Amino acid sequence: MTTKVLVPRLGEGVDEVTVTKWLKQEGDSIKELEPLLEVNTDKVDTEIPAPATGTVLKIVAQEGVPAKVGELLAIIGQPGEEVSGVSVSSVRSVEEALPQVKANLTPDTSHLKQDLGFISPVVARVAAEHGVDLSQVNGTGLNGRITKNDILGYVESKGSSRIAPSGRASSHTKSVIDNESLAGGDQLIKHSTIRKQIAAHMVESKHTSPHVLTVMEADMSKVAKHRAANKAAFERDGVNLTFTAYFMMAIVAGLKAYPQTNSSWTDEGLLVHKNINLGMAVSLGEEGLIVPVIKNADNLSLLAMARTVNDLATRSRNKKLQPDEVKGGTFTLTNHGVSGSLFAFPVINQPQAGILGVGALQKRVVVIDDAIAIRPMVYLSFVFDHRILDGASADWFLAKVKETLESWG
Repeated sequence: MTTKVLVPRLGEGVDEVTVTKWLKQEGDSIKELEPLLEVNTDKVDTEIPAPATGTVLKIVAQEGVPAKVGELLAIIGQPGEEVSGVSVSSVRSVEEALPQVKANLTPDTSHLKQDLGFISPVVARVAAEHGVDLSQVNGTGLNGRITKNDILGYVESKGSSRIAPSGRASSHTKSVIDNESLAGGDQLIKHSTIRKQIAAHMVESKHTSPHVLTVMEADMSKVAKHRAANKAAFERDGVNLTFTAYFMMAIVAGLKAYPQTNSSWTDEGLLVHKNINLGMAVSLGEEGLIVPVIKNADNLSLLAMARTVNDLATRSRNKKLQPDEVKGGTFTLTNHGVSGSLFAFPVINQPQAGILGVGALQKRVVVIDDAIAIRPMVYLSFVFDHRILDGASADWFLAKVKETLESWG
């Protein structure tokens, strides 16, 4: 008896995922609850386990293509078991999955008929890029299905260029292009799903909000002293007391003092959020970054804040976050100083009113009461939506953050 693998609902409001990697291929055996594939939603990678033990008889959803909750991903059964009823009509059509494909097809290739069998969105895209008439390609896949390699082989046999006429790079015979040599020794590094999402989100943000930057400097002497005095006690509770926890607490103080900063712009009016949900940008190295959210941050003590920061940072880097944990943020902190940056111009995480960038903590010479002193200083870069905040109100918020840090304890 066959078992259908469907897209599960991974969290509230998560209606669609993108298949990022199949961990098993057609013909592979698999055990119940063994990871079958990885999917991504809102930059969170999640493993989907097999619902049954058996053999992967058919893979329907292709890597890099969105799939809605409840759609068919694959079929598991026993070797040689008949798979029926799985065709273009049982999954998203090519036009639904890749709306740009139809526009790019030539008149000779726009007739993706069902008598060709199931045509995956990836195959359709590769065919469109090279102007290939699918009726001229012999399929070598299961039940004569046309595969991506069949298209590439056909293109190679015709002596076609590696770059499609549209100017886009054609697909390589590997499913992932890490370093593809091009003319002149240049290399093409294929965009990951996360990188594409980051790019789209950043462009959207810049098109949405008029970004304005204001910078202040904070003396971290009292915070550093408090941290040194309490770090060991926190460690006994299994918590690493980082400076990030203090910055989060200072942001909470600023948002409570100036609630308009904890808001979102709407055409009808300003939506001031009751809850303070702080996003925390976490670097994933070359993969990009992710922003888990600390819900109801205004209800947390320093110990609870530090524990939550530790937990979210660790699970972010280990790809153990749940989709709900990157949703619902009302304000964001990005600690770009960990890489040595002094100050920056961060991009607002829509639809929030602002984002605070924290630079590297450095001992610098400052003047205090007309005397020269050395203090641990940090630049605070606040980028805000000028539709929501003006220069004065933005500076009031940032001054409160600065005051909270400088008067700690």
